Amino acid sequence: MKYRIGIWASAGFFVAGCWALYAFAATPPALTSADPVLPLVRLTCPIALLSSYPIRLEWVLLAHAATYALVGLIFETLRRRVHQAKLKAAHHQL
Repeated sequence: MKYRIGIWASAGFFVAGCWALYAFAATPPALTSADPVLPLVRLTCPIALLSSYPIRLEWVLLAHAATYALVGLIFETLRRRVHQAKLKAAHHQL
């Protein structure tokens, strides 16, 4: 389970890094209210909701990795419980 949560955290770091590259490489207005991808950014990068506060890129990447790790922990815990419930149900049918 630790491995899977690590993958979730890595995915969060990667997603935030890709959005940072997009923001730096795109011509203006990148990641402003006029940018059509902003809803996608807010969906995949929750730290973007704090865009009115100046946050350093390093903290954004770490916060985003931690957010995805937390989501991964919740998801993997629920996945494990569902899997165990299915195993118990299959065992009782035997």
